[in-house]
Amino acid sequence: MKYDITKPQPPKMPELGRGTDCIKLVLSQTSKDMHEPLVPMIFPILGAHMSGVEFQYPDLNWKETTGMMANLVAESGGNKGQLSNLVEALCRDFRLHDDLELEKLVEWQRQVKTKSSNKEKPPRPDVAFWFPPADVTNAAFIQNAMACEALGGRTQYLNLPEVEMADRMCGGHKQISQMLRNIYDRQRTGTLRATADGVTGNPVLRVNFTISATPYSSRKFYKNDLFNGTFGRMVFSYKPRTTRDGRIPRQGRYDDDFLKKLDEYLLRLDVCKGRFIISRLNNLIDSMAQDMATLADLTDDDVLWDMSKRALVSAWKAGCILWVLNDQTWTRPMGELVEWLVYHDIWSKLQIFADLISQGADGADEAQKRGPKNLLDNLPETFNTAQVEALRVTLGKSKEGAKNQLYKWVFRGFITFSEETGLYSKTEAYLNRRK
Repeated sequence: MKYDITKPQPPKMPELGRGTDCIKLVLSQTSKDMHEPLVPMIFPILGAHMSGVEFQYPDLNWKETTGMMANLVAESGGNKGQLSNLVEALCRDFRLHDDLELEKLVEWQRQVKTKSSNKEKPPRPDVAFWFPPADVTNAAFIQNAMACEALGGRTQYLNLPEVEMADRMCGGHKQISQMLRNIYDRQRTGTLRATADGVTGNPVLRVNFTISATPYSSRKFYKNDLFNGTFGRMVFSYKPRTTRDGRIPRQGRYDDDFLKKLDEYLLRLDVCKGRFIISRLNNLIDSMAQDMATLADLTDDDVLWDMSKRALVSAWKAGCILWVLNDQTWTRPMGELVEWLVYHDIWSKLQIFADLISQGADGADEAQKRGPKNLLDNLPETFNTAQVEALRVTLGKSKEGAKNQLYKWVFRGFITFSEETGLYSKTEAYLNRRK
């Protein structure tokens, strides 16, 4: 494990080396303080440029780069607005397409108004928006999903500057949980709706979206959905409050030279079709699954283990996008970035929601003080069972779980047991793991 997410400091992003040139280009016009927070937000946007392509996950299921959801979290005035500038640069082709679709719709509405009530109305044209407005209603959202499906299974992308906008898109806060799970799993909406024009369908939801929010609004929005699967499906990217250095962050300009280089990468996504298996990426995810199990055993944290499963899938999809951007070639720096994405996602969730997960407290400051504790690091190099039991009790865990905890640590080679002394000792491999 390269990163320690039990610390309040964010995992440091690896250097963007060979194979990550597109990400370096995209970040080149953002302020340096936003580089790490923005990287996870880029992939849902890029993933929406791909349709008609599937990749095989290590579990042998085929997945599209849809259902990618990411939430940027920072304090008010934390430069979250830079995401919208980035979105507009990445979605210029979406805007051009949607402008033409809007012209069709406006012309149809004009024709309808010119017809008297007893005249036959012209049929509504097949119109599908790739980049709907942020304040889209649920009815329009579903209708557009139907149109995207009818016109070839295109993914629609939305950028929501405020997390509460998701309520409108999903038809109310009570529908948030089911809708977000359907989006992530590429399911159908699950309902049929009766309208004045007849009965609507229930299309496959091919949707990617990004959200910006403060810690307070994020905690309030997700508070009731931390344990039903909704929370784990959302990628979080948290930017902690910075020091008061009195410097205004500088952004660049998305000029013609930048956009020309960007379009070369976007074209690779647009033209990629078919089914692919990226063996090196899948091997990495298999290895990281073992790392996540090890981390969960060190902290004795089932919630952390559950979160990691979907964090792996989300990072894997980002890896698929990197592979296409790099002319369908895999490199070591790409793998390092995918690995970081997993840890950054989990760390961000724990920084914002740890206390809500464990005790249901309300304070954002308190959340940042909590998180998974590496139990073994809190023990001396040589210890007995009673010390493990006492430590677990101080952390709010059951005393009875000590026996199973010790068994897992022995099994993973973290500790050894001496029959002669009745004591456990940390192994050299464990003590040297971060050197």
